[in-house]
Amino acid sequence: MKTIIASLFTLLLLLTNGGSMANNLIKTGQWVYLADTVMGGISEGTAQFEDQGTSQVIRLSGEVSTANNGGFIQVRSPVAWEAAKGKTGIKLMVKGNGDLYYLHIRSTNTRLPWHYYQHSFQTNGSWNEVRLPFEAFVKSSSILRTTLNQSKIKTIGIVAYGKDYTANVSVKSLEFY
Repeated sequence: MKTIIASLFTLLLLLTNGGSMANNLIKTGQWVYLADTVMGGISEGTAQFEDQGTSQVIRLSGEVSTANNGGFIQVRSPVAWEAAKGKTGIKLMVKGNGDLYYLHIRSTNTRLPWHYYQHSFQTNGSWNEVRLPFEAFVKSSSILRTTLNQSKIKTIGIVAYGKDYTANVSVKSLEFY
């Protein structure tokens, strides 16, 4: 029932914005923090909204540890597939600590928790726009379709992943283009 309500809310946002999801998904998403602790890992972190000047940002921070077969912290939001229809990618306004981060997309074709499509992005201490074309997302498993079908997107996640490090990334905007 919550999924239906979330989808209807997102569809309502689409319709009230002329059929375009040019609005910032950071502001309209239902962001949830996840970590590798769900599978025995020991990474720790937080995801929180912060006011920075006239903008609200979401900040993912914490300690990523590959111990116990772990290695990620993530903040993820459901997305109505209608939002990406006819779009060619995702653009983000990001700032971080100089590390590499990832955008993970799950679709109706990614049924197992470790299935996703990913694209990396680099951060630094300044706000930078990053454009990630759908065609450049890489599948996490050989059983997934080679290319992401953007009309089947279910969730988008901002992820610190794959190595031992201190994560600190802020995202001011996340939009389809």
